[in-house]
Amino acid sequence: MTMRAMLVREPAPYSSNMSPLELAEVAVPSVGHEDLLVRVSVCGVCRTDLDVVEGRLTAPRYPVIPGHQVIGRVAAVGSEVSDFRDGDRVGIAWINSADGVCRWCRAGLENLCPQFRSTGCDVNGGYADYAVVPAAFAYAIPDALTDAEAAPLLCAGAIGWRSLRLARLSDGQRLGLAGFGASAHLVLQLARRRYPTSPIYVFARNPEERAFAIELGAAWAGDTSDVPPEQLDAVIDTTPAWKPIIDVLPHLAPGGRLVINAIRKSSTDQNELLHLDYASHLWMEREIKSVANVTREDVRQTLTAASETGLRPTVEILPLRLANQALARLSGASRLRGAMVLDVAGRE
Repeated sequence: MTMRAMLVREPAPYSSNMSPLELAEVAVPSVGHEDLLVRVSVCGVCRTDLDVVEGRLTAPRYPVIPGHQVIGRVAAVGSEVSDFRDGDRVGIAWINSADGVCRWCRAGLENLCPQFRSTGCDVNGGYADYAVVPAAFAYAIPDALTDAEAAPLLCAGAIGWRSLRLARLSDGQRLGLAGFGASAHLVLQLARRRYPTSPIYVFARNPEERAFAIELGAAWAGDTSDVPPEQLDAVIDTTPAWKPIIDVLPHLAPGGRLVINAIRKSSTDQNELLHLDYASHLWMEREIKSVANVTREDVRQTLTAASETGLRPTVEILPLRLANQALARLSGASRLRGAMVLDVAGRE
């Protein structure tokens, strides 16, 4: 039995005459004793998918199927699985497995596990008709969420949730967001619900993104080079570049924290780091904290928060065959409003 899949045969950058993803017919994956076979309904499009396709993240083997914001229905259940049944609606996130025994896993930090395996990079992901996941790393999807609404929550939402926790904000403190794509538009909504008296200041490249931020409740929106009305207690950076970091660090209040929500940063503007100045960027006990992956608990809490508070991603839905165009838009300067989601089951 075969299925459609978008394959990365070897990493390559997007250009006007190159589409690195290839639509192909491949075998439906087999199911292990502890696994679920999931018939994919939709799969969210993430900048990390772009990192895999263009080679900033290297898969252990090729070809590989990207995609790690997967919603679908259980099509087959491994013999040792008792928590799921055929037809259950489930999600598959970036964390595909961890060893469960290392000191990080025992401390609830499975995102730091040396044996951490990622969906859509270490193992095949959801840009395909079917995907396999260990049942222990699958998520029941709340009825309140549609497939397209739930998909971005599995990564853009969950990594935003983790970033917000690592920012260590208190209600009333000032939060900055550098970049305003799929993750940041969810962080803003999460922050407004969690810290209702905290003003949120958004730094974004283009007027459409800034207008969208104001529409969602930002107190102020400007370019990354603009000066916000007041100093910030925390900033979450969701951009692929270094320049926004250099731009926003001087706006951190004493004791403030910058949280960088990115697995990889582009090397094209790495010389910007030469402008890092201790006195104006880091002194006064300012901190820089990176975010590495997500835990299963991050995903569960994000899904619960969205279901209970009415948080909904803004999504644009495209057919699977347009996955190259979707990722090309992420690689360029295209203006995006929220998240993109691939309709896999529609077979358009």
